[in-house]
Amino acid sequence: MSEVEVAIAAQAKLGECPRWDPESKKLYWTDIDAFQLHRFDPVTGVDEFLQFDEEIGCFSLREKGGFVLAMRSGYYLLDAWNTERRFLSDPEADLDKTRFNDGRCDVRGRLFAGSYYPPKDYDGANLWCLDGDYSVNRVADDLLTTNGIAFSPDNRTFYYSDTPKHVIYRCDYDLDTGRVSNRRVFHEFPRGFGRPDGASVDVEGCYWAALYEGSRVVRLNPYGEIVQEIEVPARCPTMVAFGDEDMKTLYITTAGGRPEAEKKELPHTGDVFRVRVEVAGLPENRFAG
Repeated sequence: MSEVEVAIAAQAKLGECPRWDPESKKLYWTDIDAFQLHRFDPVTGVDEFLQFDEEIGCFSLREKGGFVLAMRSGYYLLDAWNTERRFLSDPEADLDKTRFNDGRCDVRGRLFAGSYYPPKDYDGANLWCLDGDYSVNRVADDLLTTNGIAFSPDNRTFYYSDTPKHVIYRCDYDLDTGRVSNRRVFHEFPRGFGRPDGASVDVEGCYWAALYEGSRVVRLNPYGEIVQEIEVPARCPTMVAFGDEDMKTLYITTAGGRPEAEKKELPHTGDVFRVRVEVAGLPENRFAG
């Protein structure tokens, strides 16, 4: 494994949701608190962005081209880069304190995306499924911050985490129906050493999680055991994505909205990092709608 290096000197407020596109050979990612969707060309080093007027929690590339966005005010479609967004729906229109956060598509093109409830005085966040026909159903409703959504290589296991609770869950998944069931704890992290944020799965079925305020990324085997750790020169890694031709480059987004003393000590806070790993990641699925 190579050393962790800066891929994009982004100084993002809240870098999140990295997605590798094998067709364009570019990395897409969001800066949630800056209301931006970015695309990065690792060959030229050019990173450009689209500016919006609200947060993009997560997104997916579409099978038809363009993007589906899960934003503060609901789901939107973009038909291509830098086109007008089209509103689909807002399943949390009656909730004024939440916004969409982490998400990912399954192999059938359903987008699973969860929300974030900042007050954290009760479990006010939810996990939703947006199908290719644009119908929406709620998968879970007992969360504070939904994160770490991922699928096993055989599509029979669904993972997600609740970051403030320091817990990653493992569920049974029915690909034909999109049903998530039989939730149990996959791994619970001790307090004070980082909490599970965004994640991705590799071809061996291991789950890679960014540990917010933990300065590292961990790889867990299918039994929930930590088998590898990668230190990151930022206190708050937020999510990981596999990319490049062989899917063996791990891209790591980080949060930059941190105390000044921390940013002085860790000057690459908010940057996007990359590191070469030995096992390839699974390719990202595209939204069917």
